[in-house]
Amino acid sequence: MLFNRMGRIVKRSRALSALGVTMKAAILHDVGQSLSVEEVPVPSPKPDEVLIQVEACGVCHSDLHIADGDQPMLKSLTKQRLILGHEVVGRVTKTGDAVDHLKVGDRVGAAWLHASCGVCEQCLEGLENLCRKGVITGVMVDGGYAEFMCARASHAMLIPPSLSSVEAAPLFCAGVTVYRALHNAGVGSGKRVAVVGVGGLGHLAVQVATAFGAEVIALDVDESKLALARQLGASIALNVTDPETLKTIRKLGGVHVAVVTSAAKAAYDSAFKYLRPAGTLCVVGLPAEALVFSALSIVGAEARIVGASVGTREDLRAVLQLAAEGKLRCHTEEQPLDQVNQVFERMRQGQISGRVVLTCQSKHHNH
Repeated sequence: MLFNRMGRIVKRSRALSALGVTMKAAILHDVGQSLSVEEVPVPSPKPDEVLIQVEACGVCHSDLHIADGDQPMLKSLTKQRLILGHEVVGRVTKTGDAVDHLKVGDRVGAAWLHASCGVCEQCLEGLENLCRKGVITGVMVDGGYAEFMCARASHAMLIPPSLSSVEAAPLFCAGVTVYRALHNAGVGSGKRVAVVGVGGLGHLAVQVATAFGAEVIALDVDESKLALARQLGASIALNVTDPETLKTIRKLGGVHVAVVTSAAKAAYDSAFKYLRPAGTLCVVGLPAEALVFSALSIVGAEARIVGASVGTREDLRAVLQLAAEGKLRCHTEEQPLDQVNQVFERMRQGQISGRVVLTCQSKHHNH
């Protein structure tokens, strides 16, 4: 079965893979090269997987790191001839023989964590996002820069009816990552939170911190992004290039938490100075260079530095619930799949506000 863009079932007599049907996909043949949009066979789900007809796939900065090969750890995990994309929403078109909790027609999302083992120490402690045997979507297995993809049924999340596929897609990485970072840092009522970088991740961080009851201070170099932050609930929005910015934050007493969503090392250098004593620096954005802080500055302020590795299924459920309640909404821009290389170039130039979501008008829709 297939679905048209309204979600209505379009009947087919046999499985796609049995017919040898192909799909459009953006392929990374080698790191450092442009993606190649081409026709490839539609995958067939394993017994514990579902085949998803992709309706939307967010473009994450991690995808750019994977394509450019500038993060050694990710580069070592990246499979050959890869389909990127780990913010995926679409309709289940086929289920594996062992799948009984999802059915054809369900609208589901697939995230960075394709699968976790469920038995290691991390999984048993509720830290499945740190599973040592975890499998990563769009890195170790093919992702959603395609018309169809396979997802592990146990990790495919049902989408609330009130969210469109385009709205929901970025929540599967950008949304859940900032949620986990802020949650892990203990953000709540009475806390001052600096969000450094109001881009695809940062504008979501402003909303999540606000939903948690925090006083949000947004920081960026772009006045239009600062204006957006104010609209989304930031009580203060400051330009990081203004020499008075640091003084302003210190007059407030510093921030309890600084979450850095920018991929610039300079953003971390600034953010560390915004912390109050016993403050927490959240590492979310991924500069290619190493972060450097003196031991004395950490010890002297009893500063904490914490990371957030995307999120668990429990985190995802919480994020989707926030969005369904209208407390979290990603600003999106839709682009067709074949524009992915142009989107990457705009991302390299820092020209994207919010999140670009790729959509794919499958040639199979009208069968």
